Amino acid sequence: MSMFKRKTNSDLERLEGGKLMSLDRFMTLLCYLILVTVVILPVFMIIYYAFWDGTKIDFQMFFNVLMQKENLAAMRNTLVIAVFSTLLATAVGVFFAWLLGRSDIPLKGVMKFLFSIPFMIPPFLAAMAWDMMFSGRGGYVNRWLMSVFNLSKAPFNINSVLGIIVIEVVYYFPFVYMQVVSALERMDPTLEESARIAGAKQLYVIRKITLPLTIPAISSGVLLVLITSLSNYGIPAMLGFSQNIFTLPTMIVEKMNRAGGSFEGIRQATALSIVLVAVVSIALLVQRKLLSVGRYDIIKGKSMRPALIKLRTAKYPLLVFSLLFLTLVVLAPLAMIVLVSFIKAYGLNFAFENFTLANYHRILVGNKMVTDSVGNSLFLGFSAGIICLFLGTMLAYVIYKVRPKGKGILELLAVLPYSLPGTVLAIGCILAWSGVFMGITLYNTIWIILVAYVARYLTYTLKSSSAALQQVHISLEEASRACGATHLESLRDITLPLIKPAMVSGFFLVFLPAMRELTTSVLLYGPNSRTLGVAIYQLRINGQIAPAAALSVITILLIIICNNVVKHFTKDRKGS
Repeated sequence: MSMFKRKTNSDLERLEGGKLMSLDRFMTLLCYLILVTVVILPVFMIIYYAFWDGTKIDFQMFFNVLMQKENLAAMRNTLVIAVFSTLLATAVGVFFAWLLGRSDIPLKGVMKFLFSIPFMIPPFLAAMAWDMMFSGRGGYVNRWLMSVFNLSKAPFNINSVLGIIVIEVVYYFPFVYMQVVSALERMDPTLEESARIAGAKQLYVIRKITLPLTIPAISSGVLLVLITSLSNYGIPAMLGFSQNIFTLPTMIVEKMNRAGGSFEGIRQATALSIVLVAVVSIALLVQRKLLSVGRYDIIKGKSMRPALIKLRTAKYPLLVFSLLFLTLVVLAPLAMIVLVSFIKAYGLNFAFENFTLANYHRILVGNKMVTDSVGNSLFLGFSAGIICLFLGTMLAYVIYKVRPKGKGILELLAVLPYSLPGTVLAIGCILAWSGVFMGITLYNTIWIILVAYVARYLTYTLKSSSAALQQVHISLEEASRACGATHLESLRDITLPLIKPAMVSGFFLVFLPAMRELTTSVLLYGPNSRTLGVAIYQLRINGQIAPAAALSVITILLIIICNNVVKHFTKDRKGS
């Protein structure tokens, strides 16, 4: 197969007529140039400033930063939160994946819909909602419990390390669920049936056969939760700042804010960034090592679905538990945000006379910060989506159709920013685009945010277009070229129309997260480049909680509308 592909590429090159710079070569060079500029430069600048004091190599500052008491506490908090969040989210996700994927529990459609909601809600909004319910004596649920049970102090304190862990579990367990339920639904049923015929009990089958065979899916979910938790800024910032609880991402932002532009402060932030990247890299290596041991063939040639396990007397108790759990962790926070958005002042009881539309009027009428943030988010979402669409498709074409030497390096460069925490990427962009590179200064403008978004979300369109391009046989393009079409005409008339649905889906895969992004934007925004996430965050930390809730409701509605558009295009893609 590889020999055939090499021969085909040579034939296509001859059809170019021996041009010095063919379209393939031009696209390859352009891909390298863009990736070096957008990806390599920010990463290099972080390493450079961490170990260079302006005149010489300096490792002492790096070790001094690591040994600072507040930084050690931030590292400890980061690891504790990430480890426990991952373990608990994995347990909850695997449980619900088995319940919905392999049992006969009713109302699966309703529960699957509820599982999809956390994907549409930015994590910092979820944290803000839980803070409204359980923040000491001021939380609405805490106040209600204190009143009903005549308690002298608040029963729950969400503003703690434990509170951050709980919210991350609530928000991230659907990631594990989505990975594992797919594997369970496609598993070869004969493996479990053979064990039951041999006399094995159900719990033994689950422990010895079902779970071991889903290790790749579970480990993928674990890695996703672990990396997301390690790099998350929104939840620890919303719940931890008031109690001086810092994680590495929030401490990096704090260092940058304290620096006030000073060289030494920025260097300290870069040192912590390297530590955070090292921890994330170790997590990636552990997952790769785990998957390299053993074989996990769970899908065979037979088109059979695993038999559903009858829950018998446990069916309805588990159904009630599941619905109550999902209502508490998914619907209750949304209801809280909506209710607070209509309250005259945060803290007032939810009585009819205390409700008003004034918060929405404040947000929607004559509020320049909000109108600018909505416009900026829409501009950044559309611009990043379009740029990533074309760049990701070009990269996919070069990697899988042109196949130049070093194609693996191209793919590595494209996916590298996806594994970098948003705060780290933001610092790299600040250092790279503050006049150091060719005198270009993008700092405090909307353009530096756009560059960071393109780098961060390029992987989405690359993966989407790659999957579609690998289904388009090169003989189609070769036939077009043999009939006299130029390379560009073949791409325009043959290849691109065939992968158009994947390109459109890739656009929305970038647009949606860009609309709700906070982690990267919080370090990059300027006076006129606030995004929706930054605007909500600033309203919240400035004590304007009810207006922040109103803007959150508007943001959630925008995201839901966009998500439905994504589903529409994805449905068309599957049907084509």
